[in-house]
Amino acid sequence: MLAAPTSGFLGPSAPPASMFDNMPGYEGTIAGGGGGFLPPPFPSNPVPQPEPGPPQSDWNIQSIAEDTAREAFSKFASSKCCYSSGPATDGVITNMEAFNTYRYRLETFTESRSTEWSQQPYTGQPIDAYSQPPPGPWDIAAKPPTFFQDEKQVIKVPYTSSVKNCHACVGMGRSPCKDCTGAGNKVCWVCNGSGFRSGEDRCNHCSGRGRENCNHCNGQGSKECDICHGKRQLLVFINLNINWTNNKEDFVIEQSSGLEMANLSHVTGKELFRDSQYMVYPVMGFPNPAVVQAAERLVREHQAKYPQSSRVLQQRQTIELIPVSKVTYKWKGNSHVYYVYGNEHEVSADNYPATCCCTIM
Repeated sequence: MLAAPTSGFLGPSAPPASMFDNMPGYEGTIAGGGGGFLPPPFPSNPVPQPEPGPPQSDWNIQSIAEDTAREAFSKFASSKCCYSSGPATDGVITNMEAFNTYRYRLETFTESRSTEWSQQPYTGQPIDAYSQPPPGPWDIAAKPPTFFQDEKQVIKVPYTSSVKNCHACVGMGRSPCKDCTGAGNKVCWVCNGSGFRSGEDRCNHCSGRGRENCNHCNGQGSKECDICHGKRQLLVFINLNINWTNNKEDFVIEQSSGLEMANLSHVTGKELFRDSQYMVYPVMGFPNPAVVQAAERLVREHQAKYPQSSRVLQQRQTIELIPVSKVTYKWKGNSHVYYVYGNEHEVSADNYPATCCCTIM
């Protein structure tokens, strides 16, 4: 049994810095990450220059038909348990107004790398530290996913693995039990350590000893080390964390339709323009100047920001025309409004005139 430690023993909370070797090219690596992202090296080949995207001329789409608006409204009402179908089936459309809303989207697909010291119980794994210099963080090959899809990958850096005594149990394979602070027993909770329940009646729970065996460690005073799982030694090595991230940013040209712009984030529109290359060139010649200005600003910001801490693999810019129809209708002599938007014909009707209070039991 391990000797009982002093009260409040918790063991080492983190491995000491001296536990890890000084690996060339990985001097800033620390346990648990936090060493920061590693800037990519300068490209050895000239970076391809962005080229203007293909010209587009079809910038408009037709408004939806009344039957389409009515059908969308009917589906919307039937999907709500507290909405009467009356306004959707009996309401008379008096006016339809189209608001073609442009959405410019810029995506910058990047790869970032960071390193951290890791550890696992040593069970005879190969040891290769100092057999030769480890490859640099950006020299390790990794297959990227399909462009514009987020993904993570962890790779063990070759030639960084070594064996160390476990810091948590000091190489003993067991750690003092935290519940009884290594004593193997605790004050009896029935008699509070007196050995008697009342008067001179001996406590049956602890047989008059005043203490009971710790049920967390079965009276041993120690438990198998949680870090090395009783192996006494750890294999320590550097992990390379690779993150592929699609950095997406939208700019929506609001047309003062009255529809909350947040609704448009969940729908699609007609794609008018698409350009994908290593570095895109800002959109030119689009009839709406606000779109041109947004494209110029976002492209400039992305191309200045992301290469600082990551490697840009691809950029893509699109312009969608999202159909928004403001529908005015009459029901029971009063005028009301709803909106049909997106290719999915989603409906927004904040002031639906026939609702009831539902209680779910």
